[in-house]
Amino acid sequence: MIGRRVLLAAALAAPALSSPALALDLDPLALPVKQDDTVAPGYRRDVLMRWGDRVTFDAPRWTPRTPDPDAVAAQFGWDARVLGIAVPQQPAADGVPRAILAIAHPTVDPAMAFPGGQDQPAAAAAMQGASLLNIERQAGRWVVVDGGYQSRRLTLSTLCRVSGGGAVRGVLGIRGGCVTPWGTLLLAEGDPGFWQSRLGALDPAIADGVGYGFVVEVNPFDPQSVPVKRRALGRFAHGDVAAALSRDGRAVVYMTDRRIGGFLFRFVSAGLASEDRALDAGTLFVARMEGERLIWIPLPDGAPLLEAAQGAGGTPFDTPSGLGLDPRGPRLLLACRGSPARPAGHVIELSADGGDDGGAGAVARLLFAAGDPRGPQARYGGGGLPPGSAWPENPDTVTVDARGRAWIGTDRLGRVGVQAEGLFACDLAGPGRGVPLPAYGAPRGASVGGAALTPDGETLFFGIRHPGAEPGASFDRPGTRWPEFAAGVPPRSVLAALTRAGGGPVGG
Repeated sequence: MIGRRVLLAAALAAPALSSPALALDLDPLALPVKQDDTVAPGYRRDVLMRWGDRVTFDAPRWTPRTPDPDAVAAQFGWDARVLGIAVPQQPAADGVPRAILAIAHPTVDPAMAFPGGQDQPAAAAAMQGASLLNIERQAGRWVVVDGGYQSRRLTLSTLCRVSGGGAVRGVLGIRGGCVTPWGTLLLAEGDPGFWQSRLGALDPAIADGVGYGFVVEVNPFDPQSVPVKRRALGRFAHGDVAAALSRDGRAVVYMTDRRIGGFLFRFVSAGLASEDRALDAGTLFVARMEGERLIWIPLPDGAPLLEAAQGAGGTPFDTPSGLGLDPRGPRLLLACRGSPARPAGHVIELSADGGDDGGAGAVARLLFAAGDPRGPQARYGGGGLPPGSAWPENPDTVTVDARGRAWIGTDRLGRVGVQAEGLFACDLAGPGRGVPLPAYGAPRGASVGGAALTPDGETLFFGIRHPGAEPGASFDRPGTRWPEFAAGVPPRSVLAALTRAGGGPVGG
């Protein structure tokens, strides 16, 4: 048991939350497509973990040409999407700042993960899932603790409990997640259909898929804790999840339905978030857009969720993907990857009515519409993007830091465009509101997967996903061999850290 502790027609308006005008210390930066990555001047990028590096203390050496499922289950997964940082409530007795960093491993591409492109389902099942890593501050820098005692891997072999009764083996296709205000970690499983035919021969229970597609709750500080799949939050192909508290102390969980025309959901618990099973009883809502207003429509218990959402008049979004909650107040950012009608995507800001995440609705504003600023659909704040600077396209993940800035990762699914995928920073207030500036450009074929900042704001962890995995590439013929650039060594997804060369908060 886990212990408790649209594209809008509106103009780019001022946000509901007041904030000091903080100027980002980022200059205009082009992000050329190349085999190496690009780092903003004045910043440093460090590689902390790579596909195949050991997570648990007993993990064997990485052997990419002969992957063993048991060995892989103890190593960093093939894909990498940063979910969040869990900070202990009590500081360590030795005064060393410590935390748990959560990373999802959403996908495993057979063409890129295995020699000859021949799928190895048992190994793939162990390469996906999630990694929880011990991190601590040493000599002025945050590092991953090698073989930390709280470090663990969650894979298809992990035993999970299903709330309401029963058990299921494994987590599958985790696409998003967050750290909750009550101290737990939520992991959002994506579409199990991607995995069912691929892994069904391993276990008939996987073939039917009914044990997957849930939000999974786990205690990140207890490596022996059993993850719980929360049935009351619904079962569907999640994109991301974000957690908050209502004004009266109930648990609030936002969830995206990561499809073209997918919905935005909210769960509000019946009892207080401090109760042991707060996420086992409550009300599910779907978002309906009415002009610049978002209204939460309650859904009936027991009905198929997506059908109920459509019947209730829920608004379809342009592939709703990433969610980011402002830690300073009830403001939620929603990153939409795009659709055929609006292919470059956009980011929407939702400010809860009365400052209460449990309220009846929210004010909706466009932060920016992504894409080439010379195109007809792109819309940016202020005077637009500075000359010579890269622009975001297909925003997929979003994080809001303690200084009121959004950090947005883009994902074109490996498609090589006129510029590299990027990590962009964007002020939510002041003259820089709605003006995303690039801080990092990924290597060829890679995308940027999520971001999380340390409590002191001086290190930003982010994921660099599937480098070299462009259309037509393979394990033996990748688009790049980043980060090692060694003959015969495949490219590797990476957990990276971004810091200012001279120290201080990332972004300035």
